[in-house]
Parts: sequence; C-alpha cells; structure tokens
Amino acid sequence: MTEYDNENIQFDCFRGCTVCTDEQTGERDIRYHRGCCKLEVYDYLGGIRQEQFDNLYEVRFKNTRKGIYENASDQSIKTGDIVVVEAASGHDVGIVTLEGPVVGRQMKCKGVDPAKQPLKKIYRRARPFDIQRWQEAIAREQETMIRARVLAANLGLEMKIGDVEFQGDGTKAIFYYIADGRVDFRQLIKDFAEEFHIRVEMKQIGARQEAGLIGGLGVCGRELCCANYITEFKSISTQAARVQDLSLNPQKLAGQCGKLKCCLNYEVEAYLDAQSKIPHVHEPLEFLDGPAWLVKTDILSRTMYFSYEKGSLTNIYALSADEVRDIQALNRRGEKLPTLKKEDVSVPEFVSAVGDDAINRFDSEKKKHRRNRNRNKKQ
Repeated sequence: MTEYDNENIQFDCFRGCTVCTDEQTGERDIRYHRGCCKLEVYDYLGGIRQEQFDNLYEVRFKNTRKGIYENASDQSIKTGDIVVVEAASGHDVGIVTLEGPVVGRQMKCKGVDPAKQPLKKIYRRARPFDIQRWQEAIAREQETMIRARVLAANLGLEMKIGDVEFQGDGTKAIFYYIADGRVDFRQLIKDFAEEFHIRVEMKQIGARQEAGLIGGLGVCGRELCCANYITEFKSISTQAARVQDLSLNPQKLAGQCGKLKCCLNYEVEAYLDAQSKIPHVHEPLEFLDGPAWLVKTDILSRTMYFSYEKGSLTNIYALSADEVRDIQALNRRGEKLPTLKKEDVSVPEFVSAVGDDAINRFDSEKKKHRRNRNRNKKQ
C-alpha cells in the first residue's frame, strides 16, 4: 500500500500499532509502532542468531498481555508482523515484538520453561480476512464495555468493568473488572454470553492497573508510571513519605488511581542511606547560654537546624551532622560549648508558595509607550 497522510493514520496505543485505511479500496494497512508499546524490549542482540531460538517469538496483544510462541509454520516471520496464534479456544491475532536470542532472555525473566509447559503455536502470518475480522472485533470493545457495566449494575454487583479485550477471531472476550471484595458473577457471565454471544473470561485487576490501562499525565507533567513501564505494583505506605520528610497530605500523596503514588518508593533507599549517617537527637544540645532544640533536618545535605526556642523557626542555626555528633559526645562527658551562635552561619531561606498561583504570573510585563503629541506652535 502507498503512504498515507497523517490525518488518515490512527494510533492504537493499546496494541502498539498504527492503522491506515485506503479511502478508495477500504483496505487497512496495520504496522507495528514501537513508541506505543508499554513493555517494549530493546533488542540488543539484533542480527545475532542462535539455533535454539530461531523459531521462538514474543507476540503482543492488548495492553500488557504478551506471550512466547513457537513458529509452527514454514513462513518466515520477523518483528512487526501480524500473526495468527493458537488460543485456548479458537485463534488469536497479535503483533510480533521480539525475535532471536533476546527472546531466551525474556523467557528466563518471566520463568517460561518449554520443558514443563509446551509453548503455543504461531499458525501463520495474518491474511487480509484475519485482519478485517480482528479489527471488527476491536471495534466492538467500547460498546461492549458500556453495555457490560449496565448489566453489572442491574444485578447490583459491587464491581466495575474497567476494560474489555476481544480475541482475534471475535469468539471470546476478557472482561477486566475492579472490586474491593469477592464478587459472585456467575449470573453475570450467563447474561454476558446471552447478550454478546461470545465466550466470557473474567479477570480481576487493581486500581493501579486500571490507571495503567486508562493512562494520563501525572502532576510531574510526564506520563503515568503505571501506564509507561510499571507492571509489578509494590505495596506503598505512608512510612515512605515520613522517611522523606514529606507532608502527610492525602491530596498531594495520592495519584489518579486514589492510592499512594508509586513514585514515593523511588528515593526511599537513598533517604534511608542518608539518614543512617545523621545522628539521632532525642534531647536538646547543651550550651552555656542554654539548651538548643532540633527544629529541622535537611537529610540529603546532612544539615541540622537548632533553635533556643523549642518548636520555633525563628533565630535558627545550622550545624553539620559531624558537628552535632561531636557536641553530643561533649555533653555526655558533662562538657558544654559556650554558645551555638556563630557570625558566619547562613540562615536557610524558606520559600513561600504564596502568589505562585496568580493567574497573571505568566504574563509579560507591558512596556509603557509614550505618545508623541504634536504641539501647535502659535505664529
């Protein structure tokens, strides 16, 4: 097929491909698009061949569903090809995303062992009829999800249908749902089968996985981590925020899924390592002019701020972690330094956020133009 204008290209980011439709013939050209693939793996072994991996390929379906398949056909298959693969019932259609020795690395990472469980087969490259049927099944997903939510609400089930994925032959669909507890959806499966005339598979996902399926932008301005690369969601607690001295504000700590942000765990280990090098201060430091209380700690710079007034941020003085450790050693021996006050101590500047949300903060300053006035001279 010929090249198309950008207006005719549709990006299917759920499956990592672009769809171009010829207006004259109606034929569809589907191509693998690496930028849309959430779990894209860079083939650093490209061009290298090993016999035991010649017929093994990684095939991607919707969202994060991938699998390792064995090429049972005599056709030559390469990355980016649309293939028809074996399914539990019927057949499915997917896109080849990896080939060669790097597939063996992926099998080891995912714990796939062909000796214990035989790999499913790749039947052939997809024909125009297979692709047309595949696209017709994809077109049914949105309206099926909306109707499925209505059927679940009519039964009074406390669950939410988050996404629907049709099999390539259109005979089966996976319904991804979210629920806080256990749900008895035996009657719901019967209603789905009668309504949509397909085989039904129910799969439960969490709120974080739902956010990854929907996607969006975070407060940092970047794509959500769960939609970009996170596949295994680790437990997150408020202790991660306490370690980093973050304000325990639920509105700031919660992500779009309503749970604690995944990025809270990113720097916890760095903060724990920095805290291990800072002395614990449970009592005030003793000086000849009075006790000094700890009011603030900058963990990463290993700077501790003390004040003669307990709980006050006025007239505070900075000490390094090593200096605090030396003063504690002197106090344990019954010795006291003359004073905490130093002439060359720099007081930290606390920036106030007042005025940051002013609506005119991005406006450029207008220059004042003087009007030239013509004065009429009297003759």
